[in-house]
Amino acid sequence: VVDKYVREARAMISTRDQNEINSALSLLESALSLSPKYEQALELKARCLLYLRRNKEVADMLQDYIPSYKMSVYSDDSSGSSSDNSNSSSQTLSRERVKLLGSSKSESNSSSSGCDYPTSFKCFSVSDLKKKVLCGFYKNCDKEGQYSVLGQACCHLGLMEDALVLLQHGKRLASAAFRRESICWSDDSFAFIISSTSDSISESSTQHQPLTETESISHLIANIKLLLRRRAAALAALDAGLFTESIRHFSKILEGRRPAPQAFLAECYLHRSSAYKAAGRTAESIADLNRTLALDPTSTVALLARAGLFEFIGCITDSVHDLEHVKLIYNSILRDRKPPGPVWKPRAVPYREIPGRLCALGSKIQQLKQRIAMGETGNVDYFKLIGLRRGCSRSELDRAHLLLVLRHKPEKSMSFLDRCELADERDFDSVKDRARMSAVLLFRLVQKAYSNVLSTIVEEEMAEAERKKTALALQQAQAQAQAQQAIEAQKQMPVDDGPEIGLRTRYEPEVDVDQPDDRHDPSCGGKVGSFAYQGVFCRDLATVGSLLSQVGFNRPITLKYEALSC
Repeated sequence: VVDKYVREARAMISTRDQNEINSALSLLESALSLSPKYEQALELKARCLLYLRRNKEVADMLQDYIPSYKMSVYSDDSSGSSSDNSNSSSQTLSRERVKLLGSSKSESNSSSSGCDYPTSFKCFSVSDLKKKVLCGFYKNCDKEGQYSVLGQACCHLGLMEDALVLLQHGKRLASAAFRRESICWSDDSFAFIISSTSDSISESSTQHQPLTETESISHLIANIKLLLRRRAAALAALDAGLFTESIRHFSKILEGRRPAPQAFLAECYLHRSSAYKAAGRTAESIADLNRTLALDPTSTVALLARAGLFEFIGCITDSVHDLEHVKLIYNSILRDRKPPGPVWKPRAVPYREIPGRLCALGSKIQQLKQRIAMGETGNVDYFKLIGLRRGCSRSELDRAHLLLVLRHKPEKSMSFLDRCELADERDFDSVKDRARMSAVLLFRLVQKAYSNVLSTIVEEEMAEAERKKTALALQQAQAQAQAQQAIEAQKQMPVDDGPEIGLRTRYEPEVDVDQPDDRHDPSCGGKVGSFAYQGVFCRDLATVGSLLSQVGFNRPITLKYEALSC
């Protein structure tokens, strides 16, 4: 009955129709209810779940074969603590050394062949050896299918290192199986394969054919390697202090044409936010943390990082809100004695460290609440949020505000979901709602920061104009005071002793009072013209002297009476 169910399910899966695959899944569940350890039924069920994009169920079913999970279990057994192994690409080699799948149960199957000889036997049956070899070959084929299916599921779940190890190991097993199978082939079989390959190539030139499973796995391995290389380069640049270079490498991953898994994108957004923070771009860092929390709402690392950024810019209330969220997650872990989510999901914080972190978190929350009680909620540093220095110009503010508005508009807040491959399509609405809400809050904060910084710049400009006006008025007052002092000094200037010189505007001859008649003495008629000429000369000389005294020559010009006489 089980074999019949498996054959029918295999035929339904080959159609690649979703309804047929659902029917095949129900048949396989019935078969597994009769024989829970049947390898072919388990593999076909995993393939059905993979076709239906139910990758979490595949990982739950084959979680014992995930390398990172087995390493965490081993470390828990040895030291009582687990580490987040998926966050570092340097442990790939150690993961490859992990015993991925269980050993072949050749010992249990050997009893069915009727041979009771020990392993190091002296005589053997050829038929018995053939049965053992074929049994091992079929078992390796089954394990190869589990490797490929589980590797693809891990890739879709964001466990990129695990997926790379599983897919490469499955590919090696497939190559080894093909070599073992080709040993017993004749030359005619190879000629048939070559001819069929040439025919398929000629047909593919005329019409497009879908990729085989081997080709799709090869392309998937190449894509995983590319993503891991870029992430390694970005992390190396971040560690070296090249923040712009790190941002560029992470942006290549996050803004690529091919979609990436949800968990992998969340991790890259988290690392790029660290690079933005180190580069002084606080708004971009908060935006990346918002995207991380939209993809993974239980990420305590992202919540703590965003709380630190809010405290850095002075938004104490928002910081306390994020810390309270982390506290709730820690309390739920201690209550349930397990972290949220599936057991194979990598953990950033070991379980044994949570009580100590919870105590430190409680004291931090109390300190922030005391600051709120003291009235520090309004001391928000909007210059740090926008990424500008104090005393910047209005043009710099307008340019920075324009860039922030274009990047963080609520209408564009869900655009990153187009390049995200969600682990479960049913989570799309919740992810979109979280992304929209956080984007609206950040956009409002940026608008508030722009208005606040703009008012500060306007006040500084008005104060600068008032200062210049006051300085100009002070300079004018000082100039007037100096001019007044010069005039007063000129008035108080001492005059030299000597005969007073009276200058007449026009020379007139003296008239005798006793003789009021207008007759002139004929003897003096020739001297009148010379007296008039000398009077004009004296008037001009007095004018020049007065002009010289007005321009700052405070010395009086001494005129001798003899020089003015006729």
